[in-house]
Amino acid sequence: MPNPPDELTREIVSLFAAVNRRYTQESEAAAAAHDLTPLQAKALLAIEGPVPTRHIADRLHAEPSNVTAIIDRLESRGLVERSLDQADRRVKRVAATAAGRTVAADLRARMPFAAEPLARLTTQQRESLRELLQLILKA
Repeated sequence: MPNPPDELTREIVSLFAAVNRRYTQESEAAAAAHDLTPLQAKALLAIEGPVPTRHIADRLHAEPSNVTAIIDRLESRGLVERSLDQADRRVKRVAATAAGRTVAADLRARMPFAAEPLARLTTQQRESLRELLQLILKA
């Protein structure tokens, strides 16, 4: 049986939870202000320009088939539009409409922490954090 975590480990895990909670609360409140689910808001924010559906799925860590329903809802609200990729007509591209870009800008304004949770860290600190998290995930 493994040893119970020490106090420092408990504090670090608690801090991870607090960061996650703050991120979630802020992004949920911003999405709710536009009558969107958090996943719909995240999908809308993932559309910088006309992008393949797969790009959105990658950003959401979801299967493209699951993202289709999210895009359907955003499209029915007039926030995005679909088009065929001219280079590969099997690929559907999604672009934000003017209304979608307005909503996305407001979402970003309502979630400064969620949009940039590492803003207070230097590049070197971010790189160190990335390396440490990768090390943790390899365990």
